[in-house]
Amino acid sequence: MSPHSALPHVAPQPRLSDFFQGLGLLGRAFSLILRDRRLLLLSALCAAVTAVALVGLVWLLWTYAPGVLGSVWARPESWYGRAAWTTVLVLSSLVLWVVGANVVPPLLLAPLQDPLSELTEEACGGGPSAAFTLAGFLRGLFTGIAHTLARLFFLLAGLAILLPLHLLPGVGSVLWTVLGSLWTMMWMAGEFLAAPMTRHLYPFAEVRRMMRERRALCLGLGAGIYVLLWVPILNAFFLPVAIVAGTLLYGGLREARLLPPPPGESSTAALK
Repeated sequence: MSPHSALPHVAPQPRLSDFFQGLGLLGRAFSLILRDRRLLLLSALCAAVTAVALVGLVWLLWTYAPGVLGSVWARPESWYGRAAWTTVLVLSSLVLWVVGANVVPPLLLAPLQDPLSELTEEACGGGPSAAFTLAGFLRGLFTGIAHTLARLFFLLAGLAILLPLHLLPGVGSVLWTVLGSLWTMMWMAGEFLAAPMTRHLYPFAEVRRMMRERRALCLGLGAGIYVLLWVPILNAFFLPVAIVAGTLLYGGLREARLLPPPPGESSTAALK
C-alpha cells in the first residue's frame, strides 16, 4: 500500500455502503500507524495515558454511580424493583463510561492530537506542516476551543433529551441506552473528523454539513470507534486510531472535492 492509497476513495454521492467504508477507516488507521515509526511511537504514548484514564473511569463509576443513582431513586425493597434499579445503574454506567472515555483522554492528550493528525497527513503525502506562527497558533487555539465546546454541548444535549426515556417502565432504559449509543457514535465521528478540520480552521458549520450529507460514512466511523472502546487492550489505542482515522476521512473528503480548500489556503493545499 502506497502512502497516498491510505486515503479512502469517497464516492461523490452518499450510498448505504458508506457505513462499511467508515468502519474500514479503523483498519486503514491501524495499518498506517504500524507502518510509520513516528505515528507508532506517538500512539504508544497516547495508549499508555488512555489506559490509565479508562481504568480510572471504571473505578469512579464503580465507586460513585450507585450513590448518585440512589440519591435520585432509592433502591427498592422488592426483588423486581431491585432488578429494575440495577438495570438502570448498569445501562447508565455503560453509556457514561463511553462518554467519559471520549472526554477525559482527549483532554489529557490535547497537546498530542494535532501532532498525530499532522503526521498522518505527512504519511499520506501531504508534505510537512506549515511553519509555526503566533497568529496561526492563536487562531487554531480559539477555533479548537469553540469546536470542543460546541461538540460537548451537542453530546450532552442529545443525551439529556433522551433522559426521560428512563421513565418508561421496562423498556425505557434499554431505549435510552440504544439511542444514546447511536447518538454517541455520531458524536464520535464529528469529534474526530473535526480534529483535522479545526487545525485547518474550517468553521464548525462545515463539520456539521459533512456529518449531515455523509451520514452513513460518519456513522460507520463512529460505530467502529465505539466498538473499539469495548475491546480490552486494543481500547487503549482508541484515541490515536480515531484521530488517524478521522484525518484519513478528512483527506478522502478533500480528495473527492466534497470539502472546499481550508480557509486561507489555495486549492493546491496538502492532501491533493
